[in-house]
Amino acid sequence: MKSILPVLVALVALGIAGQSSAFSFGGSEDAVLIAPPTLDENNSARSETAVFAGGCFWGVQGVFAHVKGVQRAVSGYAGGAANTAQYERVSDGDTGHAESVQVTFDPAQVSYGSLLQIYFSVAHNPTELNRQGPDSGTQYRSALFLQSAEQQRVAQAYIAQLDAARVFDKPIVTRLESGKAFYPAEDYHQDFLTEHPSYPYIVINDLPKVAHLKQLFPERYQQQPILVKTGH
Repeated sequence: MKSILPVLVALVALGIAGQSSAFSFGGSEDAVLIAPPTLDENNSARSETAVFAGGCFWGVQGVFAHVKGVQRAVSGYAGGAANTAQYERVSDGDTGHAESVQVTFDPAQVSYGSLLQIYFSVAHNPTELNRQGPDSGTQYRSALFLQSAEQQRVAQAYIAQLDAARVFDKPIVTRLESGKAFYPAEDYHQDFLTEHPSYPYIVINDLPKVAHLKQLFPERYQQQPILVKTGH
């Protein structure tokens, strides 16, 4: 997320950053309009947790913070050990961690399947292996850190559904990982998109994702994001 910033600043200045398509703005990944999962959870709990990895956590957190029914969205690390769950170590790409977002949500308002639909559609590109947009390395892999057997059942079925429908040009490479702890990231990474909306990386790669959410899922979108630092 750091080494490309001088280039991004130059591209912004020139006004030539990336190409656009029907659901693409700036240099962000294209959003894809996809069907909801045919198989979903039946959860009567008041709160559930899910962990999503899809490239830089700034944008993934920024998207889920704008989803109705989400109670909390925290940037962090999952997939590796506790003693390497720091940004500088994870950035080396050899810790097993992926930049991730822990989403706490109300299943009565938004199901796990609906969150998966947003994740695959607008939060990232699930066909990119060990990279996402301008960032490369296993720390930017597409992965679901499953919190229950039910989440695994729904995720596996949905990936099979999307691959069978060939809604993407390439197969989905999202990994399903179980039994991995989540570790919150440093304070300065939390709410980064909201606090730094003019930061070049955010402008080019992440604000378009929020715009895609509003465009493709207006019934799920909330204008005021849920923030970690304020708790609302």
